Amino acid sequence: MNMFDEMPAGPRAKQKEATGRAVLKAAREEFERVGFEAANVRSIAQRAGVSAGTVLHHYGDKRELLHAALFDDLDRTLRKAVAKPEGETLDARLSGLTRSVFRYYQKRPRLSRTLLKESLFAEPPWAQRFSAQVAQVHAAIATWAVDAAKKGELRAEVDAALLGAAYFSFFYFALIAWAQGAHPAPVQMVEHLVAQHLAGLRPPSQSKPAPKKRSRS
Repeated sequence: MNMFDEMPAGPRAKQKEATGRAVLKAAREEFERVGFEAANVRSIAQRAGVSAGTVLHHYGDKRELLHAALFDDLDRTLRKAVAKPEGETLDARLSGLTRSVFRYYQKRPRLSRTLLKESLFAEPPWAQRFSAQVAQVHAAIATWAVDAAKKGELRAEVDAALLGAAYFSFFYFALIAWAQGAHPAPVQMVEHLVAQHLAGLRPPSQSKPAPKKRSRS
């Protein structure tokens, strides 16, 4: 009898979870080191300290493993950024979100380019899972926008959902530019675009320039 058959469900489940985490970590490192196309299951398994069969048992094939590795890592980053927003103002929260996510991307630039491609063009069920990630962040931004309107940072009639969509258009524009090597400072680009957009959504008292003082003759 296999010794694992005698183990309680709890320890077995924990061992399976730990093995899964080790495989995902090894996959992220290997994909970043050699790229998705050059990476192979055997190398990932060796890095994780398991057999190639174990990797395939957990994740099916290399592309499924790629999606799982990218989704799992990005999901933690997004959840943390949304759950504990930086600052009290909408500007500060959006800036904190932008910086947190780009820190994740810039930590593994090669893998991030793969992530961008795969998350945008993934097939089911991963397409729905990546879309759900975006929807969760969009909902958080909309909530922040509603709070900002209540505090007088934005006009009361501002469409919070539309503001969230605008943020994502700015974010993905900067992300694509960075991934293509066309812009070295994507965070600053997003912050400038957001600031310009929010300036048009401020209450009149905040958006109008102060009148110039007349010089005494």
